[in-house]
Amino acid sequence: MLNIVILTVVAIAVAIAILFICASTKPDIFHVERSIDIQAPPERIFPFINDFHQWDAWTPYNKDPGMQKSYSGSDSGKGAHYAWTGNKEVGQGEITITDTTPPNQLVFDLHMIKPFEGRNVATFSLIESGDSTKVTWGLDDKHTLKLKVITLFLNLDQVIGKDFEVGLTRLKALVEK
Repeated sequence: MLNIVILTVVAIAVAIAILFICASTKPDIFHVERSIDIQAPPERIFPFINDFHQWDAWTPYNKDPGMQKSYSGSDSGKGAHYAWTGNKEVGQGEITITDTTPPNQLVFDLHMIKPFEGRNVATFSLIESGDSTKVTWGLDDKHTLKLKVITLFLNLDQVIGKDFEVGLTRLKALVEK
């Protein structure tokens, strides 16, 4: 009986070691982005992303009707700050716009507090081409070992990318109506 217990403990330890070795080979930097063409000039699109008060009309992250939101700093553009607290689907976090180049680029820091602590840099870029604008939403993250282990079982590009696609589709519908 003791041999079975020892073998089980050794097997679990080896499995955990293999898990951490596999996770440690994953890249340290994670990048996800999605794009959409919107039939409008950048000047018409940019106000919807440069002002957090406008995000309610298109963001995919308002999944909790009881979510508490607060706005501070600038009304829009650099220095604008948005914080939220909600159910387990939306968690808790805050966003601060750190740079804007109207009407072509917006950069913001995303600080997730719950369900997982994390800090990311996200961007929107708007590139005009003829009568449409290519809007790209991107996110960069530095992966900790814990997050690398999670990504062995969860494809974050698919999860986050799906949300970006929903948000961009809603933004397109809003701007083009």
